[in-house]
Formats: sequence, C-alpha cells, structure tokens
Amino acid sequence: MKPTPADLSLRRNRDFVLLQTGQLLSTLGNQSSYVAYPLLVLVVTGSPTKAGLVGFASILPYPLFVLPAGLIADRLDRKRVMIVADVVRALVLAGLVAALAAGDPPFALIFAVAFVDGTAFAFFNIAEVGALRAVVPKEQLPRAAAAEQARLSTVILAGPPLGGFLFGLGRGLPFLFDAVSYVFSLVSVVAMRTPFQEEVAVPEGGLRAQVTEGFRWLWRQPFLRGSAVLFAFTNFGGNALYLFLVVAAEQQGLSPALIGTLIAIYGGLSLVGSLISPRVQSLMSMRTILVSTLWFAVGVGLYVIEPNVWLLIAGVVPLALLNPSLNAVVIGYRVGITPDHLQGRVNSAARLIAQVGAPLGPLVAGLLLGAFSPRVTCLFITAWFAAIALWATLSPSIRKAPKLSELAEAQ
Repeated sequence: MKPTPADLSLRRNRDFVLLQTGQLLSTLGNQSSYVAYPLLVLVVTGSPTKAGLVGFASILPYPLFVLPAGLIADRLDRKRVMIVADVVRALVLAGLVAALAAGDPPFALIFAVAFVDGTAFAFFNIAEVGALRAVVPKEQLPRAAAAEQARLSTVILAGPPLGGFLFGLGRGLPFLFDAVSYVFSLVSVVAMRTPFQEEVAVPEGGLRAQVTEGFRWLWRQPFLRGSAVLFAFTNFGGNALYLFLVVAAEQQGLSPALIGTLIAIYGGLSLVGSLISPRVQSLMSMRTILVSTLWFAVGVGLYVIEPNVWLLIAGVVPLALLNPSLNAVVIGYRVGITPDHLQGRVNSAARLIAQVGAPLGPLVAGLLLGAFSPRVTCLFITAWFAAIALWATLSPSIRKAPKLSELAEAQ
C-alpha cells in the first residue's frame, strides 16, 4: 500500500517514532515473558489451574490500579510516571531471573512477580496514552492508533515464538530479555522532547470528585460507553482463550517453541490487519467494524467441531485481520475528543470498564480445563463470544456510532 501524506508525517515525527520504537522493544519482551509465565508454572507445578492463577495475577493489576494510574497521569508529569514504571518492571523481572538461576522458584514468587509487573504496566500504559496525544496531531490519532496496533501485531508475531524458543534454551531467558527490553523503553522515553501534557496541574475537588469527573465525561458519550462495556466481556473471553490455547496446545503435544509459533500466526494476521487498517477505516463505518469483529470471534468454534489447535487458529483468521481496525478507531476517536486535562482519567475509566473482567478470563479457563475437556471448554468460550456479538448488533448506542470525520471538527 502506498504511504499517504499522513503516514509520512507520522514517520517524520521524531518523538512519535521514539515512542513507538521503545514500545516495540518493551512489548516484544513483554510478549516473550507472557507466554513463558504459564509454561514456567506448568513445568514447576504441572497445574493448569495454577497457570490460570498466574495469568490472573498478571492481568488483575490493570483494572485494580487503572483509576489511580489515570489520576496520577493527570496530576504528575507523565514522563516521570513512565520512567518509574520501566525501572520497577526491569528490577522485578531481574529478580525472577536471579531466582530461576538458583533453581525452581516457589509458585508464590512467580505469582508476585507477575502481579508487580502488571501493576507497573497499568501506570505506564495510561500515561503513554497522554503522551501519544501530545506528540500526534488530533486528526492523525486514528492512524497513529493503527500504527500502534501494527506494533502490537508485530510483537505478537515475534514475541511468543521468541519466548518459547528462549524458554527451551533456559527458563530464565525470556524474563531476562523482558527486563532488558524495559531498559530500552526507558531510554526512548528519556530521549523524547515534547512535553507529555499541556500543563501539570492538580485537578479541582477531592480525589473522589476528580475520578468521578472522568467517568462522568465518558458516560455522556454513548458510543464510547457502549464500546467499553462490550470490551469488558470480549477481554474476559480473549484472555480465557489465550490460556486455553496454551494449555490445549501443550496437552496436544506441541513444544514451547511451537506453541509460541502458533500464537505468532495470529500476530502475523493482525499485522496484516494493521497495515490495511487505514483502508478499512475509509471503507467501513465504526459500527460495521465493531459488529463484524465481534461476530468473527465465533470462529473459535471450529475447535469444537474438530479439537485441534491449528484448526482453532484457522477459525479466527477474519477476527485477526479486522480487530486492529476496531482498536484503532475506538482508541483514536476516544483520545481525539477527550480534553487534555481529562486524558488520564477518561482513558483509565474506559480501560477499567473494558478490563474489569479480564483477570477472570485465564482463571475461569483454568478451572474449566481442570473440570472439563478442552472441547467442552471451547464450547463455553464460543457461546460467550456469540452472545456478545448479538448484544452489539442490537445495541442502540452502537447503532448510533459516530463518524471518524468528527475528529477534524473537534476543538
């Protein structure tokens, strides 16, 4: 696809390129360790349920701390918040590497490291949203969000097989790579010149009033409100599906490297979806993108027909291709119309709603896999996605989705 003038201007934007480069490396490390966590627990304990608990521990901090993270992102210098978060993540991963060098670490330590790592990510991620808005013109935000989706797809393509490969060489290597990647992220953030917010000011009112202001603003936007609620259910299902895929593949006899490759196929499809996202945005409305994506998730049901993880991946090809466009339009629109002084609180409110059920996904999947066969577990997941898609199709707030052209008119 020939680059558009908007794409070229993003590539010439020094701070945007720095932000994306640093996050490309750190997210690559994160994806490498993310696939290594359940593999490590399965090797140390042999328990799918405990693997689900570690997945729960890594995701729980986001909905737990996203509101304080949003408040801090609006009250303090967002750049400093991101720097501190990177330092914390690098240190805790280095600690796990040291423990692995001494032998099999206790399950409690793996659980704690996953929790602290996830907590630091919550604070970094919310501050990063404000940084993106600071370095990118408002009308380019959907394309910038699409570029971020391309970055995420790239690391999903490379990270899991790399993590599986490194895990096969040594259990501590994926976590060591992750720790080093956070150092690269730290360097890129320090090198950025653009202020990450218009001004650092303490919002008026008490803490409760300040947090409520973000929720209140979000709730007045019907499409953003409806999307956030729908995403709460899809993220639960998506995280359940991730653990299901790892455990089902392991039980099918796939090696750690092959499990990573399996996940990477989805990442490769998502990368293609990210590259075609600008074209998709020009051809389809936000409602069409959202509803179509949710119905495509029902493709996981192919595993129910024939329990083979390769067939499951084949079933989600359309989902993988369209999902980056869904994330790009919703995030780009939300960031573009939100006032700068509310960026942290509005985005944290939206992400809290969207992520509130996510930690339960791997936990429930682990319990289902412990009680039922993979085939029956996948049937539960498929029915869940079908119910969400039907809900979105009938939702009045989704039916009245705004147009991306409204961003150019926003003040």
